[in-house]
Amino acid sequence: MLFWAIGATILAVGLLIAFIRYRQQIRKNCRQLEVMNKHTSNQRLTSEVPYKEVNELVLRINELCNRYQEEGILMERNENALKEAVANLSHDIRTPLTSLDGYVQLLVMSDSPEEKEHYLQIIQSRIASLKELLEELFTYTKMQDQNYELSMVPMDGRQCICETVLAFYEDFEKRGLSPEVNFCEEDLPIMGNEVALRRVVQNLVKNALEHGRNRLGLTLEKADNSLKFTCYNDKKPEEIIDVEKIFQRFYKGDKARTSNSTGLGLAIAKGLVDRMNGSIGATVEDQLFKVEVQIPIIDKHAAEKTDEPREKRKNISKDH
Repeated sequence: MLFWAIGATILAVGLLIAFIRYRQQIRKNCRQLEVMNKHTSNQRLTSEVPYKEVNELVLRINELCNRYQEEGILMERNENALKEAVANLSHDIRTPLTSLDGYVQLLVMSDSPEEKEHYLQIIQSRIASLKELLEELFTYTKMQDQNYELSMVPMDGRQCICETVLAFYEDFEKRGLSPEVNFCEEDLPIMGNEVALRRVVQNLVKNALEHGRNRLGLTLEKADNSLKFTCYNDKKPEEIIDVEKIFQRFYKGDKARTSNSTGLGLAIAKGLVDRMNGSIGATVEDQLFKVEVQIPIIDKHAAEKTDEPREKRKNISKDH
């Protein structure tokens, strides 16, 4: 009987000690949570009891705290990026608007027909630049909609790219550039969107014209059963290009921001290529900046089956 009484007493004392330690641990964690709630810190809950359940609870709470902190950091970064993007966009739009205002005033004050014609041409050029900026922003906004889809049809990728590049003939002449062109002769049928593919090529060539100096090259070939289009240009020695960020919105390697570009061209190109089940990447080698696009080639007979007129193919600038 005495043995059972001693055993019961020991058990009761053990349970009491465990209960007290549980309460102490809970109070301690409550104080830690209060401090963590009031102050931004890396402090986490600690456990000093050898109880599996308590340690598991502390571990899960710390994991939630880590996730909350990471989400907060990401949110802050996104907010800062958005502020910078708005500032950059405001700068890009304000520049042609300010120029327009100045030339409109000159046009009003001028009595010379020749001067008026000259100012009108400049005003039209600034309006076209502003329209292009707004179109870039509009297209990029559509690219952010995960439900946005392109109308895909079998098409001749080589013909589309050749026609698009030829349209830049006058631009090459104005820059005094003789582009290094190396296009294959074989057909490159793909499943794509003609307007989207043209837009991709246009954005790459415009980017090369904008940032290149004396060298610009274009290649088109069949590689790994894919259409492979490469656009490259020489860059300024002092220009630092981060290829990991080159397809991000509003990214510009030239921090001086001397152009009217929004920095959205390559981001839009990536969004369109992705939607055509292709891939796009960038490299910098020996002062040459290269952008490479690959789109899977389909069976040639499948490409010949389509008789859909070009004007009926989905135009990404008229979706809404």
